[in-house]
Amino acid sequence: MNIRSLTRGDGVVIGAAVVLFIASFLDFSSYDCPQGIDCSRFDSPNAWDALGILMSVYLAGVIAAALLIVSRAMPGRKVAGLDLGQFGAALSVFALWTAFWTIIDINNAGAGLILGLLATIVLAGGAIAGPLVPFLKAPLLSPAGPGQGGQPPYGAQPGQGYGFPGGQQQAPYGAQPSQGYGYPGAPQQGQPAPADQAQAQQAQAPQPAQGGAAPAGDFTPFWFAVPVARPLYGEDGSPNPIAELAPGTWYLAVEQRGQSLIAQTQDGRRGVLQDTTGIQRG
Repeated sequence: MNIRSLTRGDGVVIGAAVVLFIASFLDFSSYDCPQGIDCSRFDSPNAWDALGILMSVYLAGVIAAALLIVSRAMPGRKVAGLDLGQFGAALSVFALWTAFWTIIDINNAGAGLILGLLATIVLAGGAIAGPLVPFLKAPLLSPAGPGQGGQPPYGAQPGQGYGFPGGQQQAPYGAQPSQGYGYPGAPQQGQPAPADQAQAQQAQAPQPAQGGAAPAGDFTPFWFAVPVARPLYGEDGSPNPIAELAPGTWYLAVEQRGQSLIAQTQDGRRGVLQDTTGIQRG
């Protein structure tokens, strides 16, 4: 999974899971040492000494965080009829519910239980508010955009990736250098095409079919980024997404079908991006 596809909400969930795991090793409860007795020889119990609390609070919270993160890498996967993200959010709420009533029931709660309760509150809040609050939906890391020294995606060499923003662009699929990249028929900067040459190219260019999209030969692949997370559907028309395009990451558009784009992810999967509104071209 590309770390740049993680959102701030995912960061909150991961941080809460780490704190929750650490809290499981701290004192579960505290006690007052009677006067005259050396209590240093007595070990304070932690969550690992109470299997029920360990599984229903601490490990349940860690598993919930793992499901929430995996759901971003494999959208559409389900457990017991629920999406992985939904199942993870429900499990985080269950961990919070159990931690709350456990700390109410114990007279002298230790640092492990108090910290565990705080971590489950943050975990459940991040799981529920992550997809809803715009601040939490923003990318966790700043995208490596043009001129920021980011590594070109899809294994392209720096300065040589074809179509990567900020790099030297090469003409794909046999396009002439004077036609530019990402804008069919457009001349490169500083090399305007003569008017008669433009008219000749226009006369020779095949015309789109009536009522349909432009022929595939007229499409030039380009890099693009989505403003918000959007599902990528299979080319076979399946209703379940095969991937999720995340903001802050550049993807390659390899074909256009009507108002949709055929996009390629970083692991080589291709699918249909149905919602292309507001995309940023590289």
